[in-house]
Amino acid sequence: MSDQSSFDASALKARFNPEGSMLRRHQLRMLEMVVELDRICRKHDIPYFLYGGTLLGAFRHNGFIPWDDDLDVALMRKDYLRLLEVLPDELPEHIALQTNDTDRNYFFFIGKLRDRHSLLEEILPYDEVFRERGIYIDLFPLDRMPLWAHLLSEPLQGHTYKIFRTSKNRERAMRKIRLITWLNRHVTFPILRLVGRASFSSTVTCDYGIPYHLIYRMEDIFPLTTHEFEGVALSVPGNSDEMLRRMYGDYMRLPNLDHLDIHTKRLVIDGEEMCERG
Repeated sequence: MSDQSSFDASALKARFNPEGSMLRRHQLRMLEMVVELDRICRKHDIPYFLYGGTLLGAFRHNGFIPWDDDLDVALMRKDYLRLLEVLPDELPEHIALQTNDTDRNYFFFIGKLRDRHSLLEEILPYDEVFRERGIYIDLFPLDRMPLWAHLLSEPLQGHTYKIFRTSKNRERAMRKIRLITWLNRHVTFPILRLVGRASFSSTVTCDYGIPYHLIYRMEDIFPLTTHEFEGVALSVPGNSDEMLRRMYGDYMRLPNLDHLDIHTKRLVIDGEEMCERG
């Protein structure tokens, strides 16, 4: 980590996401989608909140982390399921909902909203088999569960990633992946969910099958409040400071700017091929 806890915001923007750049246009398209999501959630009284690096960006940069090329929101699982019910009737034509139900080859256990006027190719090739491949925002369901049960769920679904990466026959691999995903979704994870409820666990983490298991507290999430993100007031946890410390430690310090993780390999927006990131 860098020792830098204060920074020149304009210099970071000039280096990573100046106006008109591939990354900035990517970010603005994600911003359009999260504003639409915010509208829908407010209309239906569905609580959501910025999450992960997006929450970090809100508090450290009042918007996107300058080099960030994804956007994360989270909901408690019951609210996530309500959202999935209303989105098909609420989303404009150019935004698609992507889940196990809408895309037979989609084997993640988070939902996505996908922009249909773009094409995104990521460094990790999982998206090659998805129906919707545009710019996206991630929808993370969180739930109460014992940590051991969540840790058990990770390799059960994580095995699909290994099959995808190592198989020389993509069609055969996807048959296996679809079967494992169906079994986890309809058999294994419902059993784990029943066990989790019976344990009366107070641990909140990502839902089963999602490969992240940081522990949160309900009292740090609720009641929600709002914070500025790219000039828009969006929903955030009531105790975002504690949430961010659990995720990142001293989150106001910048990381090593020469070793950053990015997802995007190629991007086309409105039919225009974007330049590669530097």
